[in-house]
Amino acid sequence: MKKLLFTSAVGIALLASCHNVSERHEHSVEEPHASHAGTNEIVLHPEQAQAAGVEVSTIQPQTFRQVIPTSGQILAAQGDERMAVAPVSGVVSFRGRVTEGMTVSARSPLLTLSSRHMAEGDPVQKARVNYETAKQEYERMKALVESRIVSEKAFAQARQTYENARISYEAVARNHTSEGQTVSAPIGGYVKSLLVKEGDFVQMGQPLVSITQNRKLFLRADISERYYADLPHITSAHFGTPYNDQVYSLDDLNGRFLSYGKATGGDNGYYIPVTFEFDNRDDVIPGSFVEVYLLSQPIEDAIALPHSALTEEQGSFFVYRQLDEECYEKQLVELGADNGKQVLIHSGVKAGDRIVTRGAYQVKLAGATSAIPPHTHEH
Repeated sequence: MKKLLFTSAVGIALLASCHNVSERHEHSVEEPHASHAGTNEIVLHPEQAQAAGVEVSTIQPQTFRQVIPTSGQILAAQGDERMAVAPVSGVVSFRGRVTEGMTVSARSPLLTLSSRHMAEGDPVQKARVNYETAKQEYERMKALVESRIVSEKAFAQARQTYENARISYEAVARNHTSEGQTVSAPIGGYVKSLLVKEGDFVQMGQPLVSITQNRKLFLRADISERYYADLPHITSAHFGTPYNDQVYSLDDLNGRFLSYGKATGGDNGYYIPVTFEFDNRDDVIPGSFVEVYLLSQPIEDAIALPHSALTEEQGSFFVYRQLDEECYEKQLVELGADNGKQVLIHSGVKAGDRIVTRGAYQVKLAGATSAIPPHTHEH
């Protein structure tokens, strides 16, 4: 009996010893860079989080406006764009180097139109001859009308012919040189487009160079007619360009709503145009096509997060909630409307939660690899 009790005691001691060794082994494995403190928790020391650019914000309810996503185009505002046209017919010769995008001042010479060696002759010389002939006839009849040798009607016609000839001659002679007719920039600004090239023959009145000041721009969005009832509630918009990752807010660009269409059809097909005006900050290109997020009626006490707070896995979206100074929790969220800058959160986050709003991808990698990766810039 004593032998049996002794054997049992030895067995219990050996089991306890194995258990302690196992605990020490597990502790030693988790000790250096312990990544998972629990089944859904990630340990990230404050120094590591700061090096990775991780930022945490306390979430508060806010006003989030309903969104109508669509596409649109950036256009030059009316009055900010002028066209230099040909005052006479002739062959184009640029004055120096004129390129699209270059800065020009008002009345600076752009090109010359020459009519030398052409069958029609120099239009300026022709205008001068017509003017001098009409002037002589007008002065002759002016002396005769006082003696009633010519009628008042004939004199009035001669005066009209003279005035028309004078106006035409002065218009073309003002910028005439020995090389031809100089065409100047109608306003100061930027060369938007060159509609002719060196050596082209152009007719009088033909557009030559487009000049834009780019101080104001239009945002025109085309929306489906099924949103027609929402149009009176649209007050602003966000838009994203294809040439950078930035999303612009019209509220930050001194934007204002102008109008919306009252019918479909025409060039827009079955879409209704909505137009805004905003200040150009030199990095928005007129003519570019953009993604537009029209902002409509407000949603009060909403929970919204920036795109940088979200990570995606197989079609599901997650955020990371900070539990304490160095512990984070992965949280599944249900998304709502997206205004290009923020996303409405239907579930998964509540007011007062401390959520990683920048650097979420670094936290995700830390949880997956048990080590924080080097800091990369996240936009």
